[in-house]
Amino acid sequence: MRIGIDLGGTKIEGIALDDTGHELYRKRIDAPQGNYHDTLNAIIQLVADIESNTKSTGSVGIGIPGTISPATNLVKNSNSVWLINQPLRADLESLLKREVRIENDANCFVVSEATDGAAKDADIVFGVIIGTGTGGGIYVRGQSIIGANAIAGEWGHNPLPWATQDELPGRECYCGKCGCIETWLSGTGFANEHKLRNYQANNLTAKDIVLLAGQGDQYAQESLSFYQERLAKSLASIINVIDPDVIVLGGGMSNIKELYTTVPKLWDKYVFSDHVITKLVAPKHGDSSGVRGAAWLWPHSP
Repeated sequence: MRIGIDLGGTKIEGIALDDTGHELYRKRIDAPQGNYHDTLNAIIQLVADIESNTKSTGSVGIGIPGTISPATNLVKNSNSVWLINQPLRADLESLLKREVRIENDANCFVVSEATDGAAKDADIVFGVIIGTGTGGGIYVRGQSIIGANAIAGEWGHNPLPWATQDELPGRECYCGKCGCIETWLSGTGFANEHKLRNYQANNLTAKDIVLLAGQGDQYAQESLSFYQERLAKSLASIINVIDPDVIVLGGGMSNIKELYTTVPKLWDKYVFSDHVITKLVAPKHGDSSGVRGAAWLWPHSP
């Protein structure tokens, strides 16, 4: 049995899969906010609950918002900042008394969708999570690419490409830079930009704005149009570097259906090619992709 844990900013989800990928059990709980030890305890309890309900033990794979530094073995680059500089893998292995595999949540997402999801059988896949943050993962011919610094796919902390004058220098990002793609394309970034552009006092969520756009609200439609253009040029920069067969979108913003038809039309003018055959697709496993991919971090039972 394979156990997958998706450690998100607001929720933690656990799943158990058998050797064929069939789901045996699933549970979602609220994620502790701002407390590392409470986060550890929540994961341990979730694994115990899974094993109690399935009456079996399993390998444990975990997707996190961030990654484990090869230099220090501590968490880095996490927008759940209470995880940063913590020995997460070592602590969990000590508490669970077994080896634990941990990867960036976007890497888990792309593993899931490339293994048995929307990008199955594609040679090169770029997986994108656009939700609370903006993560990315690369999958090439059966293998997730981690990179020498464990940051492969981290497109969200590059500057917005082909930025216009009114997009410079951009807003501050939690990473310490300004104008990162994440500050524009995350759900929070989208909502912040809508509020600032339209001088609105009300705090609409990204979901609210998309709903208003569908109802014909002019300001919401303009914000969505700007968002699509920024997503198109940001993904075009990825196509220019790794030239994927498929790009799979995940996270809350991936539920905007217009993206899949509009963005590929917009990215043509930014891609360095006379013809673009890269496909932009929705995830087959939806919100479950991250947690399934975490389970698949163990391609073979230990």
